[in-house]
Amino acid sequence: MTSRVSPYVLIPPLVFLVLVAGFYLGLQRDNPREIPSTLIGRPAPAMTQAALAGYPGIGADGLTAGQVTLVNFWASWCPPCRAEHPTLQKLADDGIRLVGVNFNDAETPALRFLRDEGNPFTAIPFDPSGRVSFDWGVSAAPETFILAPDGTVLFRFIGPLIGSDYQQRFLPELEKALAGS
Repeated sequence: MTSRVSPYVLIPPLVFLVLVAGFYLGLQRDNPREIPSTLIGRPAPAMTQAALAGYPGIGADGLTAGQVTLVNFWASWCPPCRAEHPTLQKLADDGIRLVGVNFNDAETPALRFLRDEGNPFTAIPFDPSGRVSFDWGVSAAPETFILAPDGTVLFRFIGPLIGSDYQQRFLPELEKALAGS
């Protein structure tokens, strides 16, 4: 009598090897905690034409403004957004063009936030359903994208623009973008 081994016995070890290979490759990235963006080097996705009441929106070609633009996704309910707001104000005071996409938020609290904290944005697209943020691949608020003058996405920063991460990762990329424009 010969005993045959079922080919199904090989499935668990093969699945295990694929998982190990995936984990290994993930750890080989420059920054394993960073989620890569498929938008880098591509034109920025479309932006909603809707604007927060009383604030300017952005036209169809508003992200190709001929200058470096920061696109910041924020919400009034987001504590890290409140923490980064003074940094955004300073960037705006320094002449950096900021587009602030208010997403997954209600209009009244968003308006109150800007009234209380100030408005650093040149335009405020309003995305209450989060559809635009989904198209941009935003995982959580806040996230900021650096766009080239032609609207190409140069860099994605996840988290608030504060602290050493802001100093060591974001500012060098912004300076590089400004130098190249």
